[in-house]
Amino acid sequence: MKIMVCVKAAPLPESNFRINSAGDFYEEAGLAFQVNEYDLYAMEEAVRIRERLGPLGKVEITVVSAGPARVEAQLKKAMGLGADHGVRIDDPEASPRDALALASLLAAWAKDKNFDLILCGVMSQDLQRGQVGPMLAERLSLPCATAVISLELSADRKKITCERELEAGERERVELPLPALVTIQSGINLPRYASLSNVLRVKGMKIPSVPAAALGPVMASERMVRAYLPEPAGNCEFLEGDPAAIADRLIEEIRTRVHVR
Repeated sequence: MKIMVCVKAAPLPESNFRINSAGDFYEEAGLAFQVNEYDLYAMEEAVRIRERLGPLGKVEITVVSAGPARVEAQLKKAMGLGADHGVRIDDPEASPRDALALASLLAAWAKDKNFDLILCGVMSQDLQRGQVGPMLAERLSLPCATAVISLELSADRKKITCERELEAGERERVELPLPALVTIQSGINLPRYASLSNVLRVKGMKIPSVPAAALGPVMASERMVRAYLPEPAGNCEFLEGDPAAIADRLIEEIRTRVHVR
């Protein structure tokens, strides 16, 4: 069985984001990146499928990401969780690309690899659109289930049964024939820490890369017009001095503003 896991290098949420000079995306220079949190659940689910099938299952896991050379660090972290292979689509413009463009790149690479199951995180931490997975499924003509919180593989490995998270606490149970694509919601499992043996295995490994240009034309469905930080909703005043003076000033400010005497 062959499983593909799509991972993204996402900036740390606590990063100091700045708008780039073009005014249409955030500035990546100076940001620290990590494996997109939702993709960790997808990676863990792939490893658990292999563990459930046992040593005779012959499950091969490949993690794929699109981005510049720095993405290799996140690919290796994902591989440290148990993936057999890693592949980077060399695309310096991957982060600002729209969902269809990324899906078309991933589909162009995966179309002849005969994957039985493709797992994606339900969304990315930075953009939170949840579109790449379904668009990738459409590009590959695969059945798709999104926001999956439970996944079971049939004994004959020809179908999967998924439980999906819907609005208002509702659940939906669907059955998909393989090959299929599933986007994984947080809470489906508890991602493990990378084992020392896996970390050492991938540390010196060379991650193969494929130029985005070699995968054919990139489709796109939208163009980012403007990125900006929201305008301040109000003023903030910092009180300085020793604690007693700050407390007295704070009490006086509260009395003044709520007209309490």
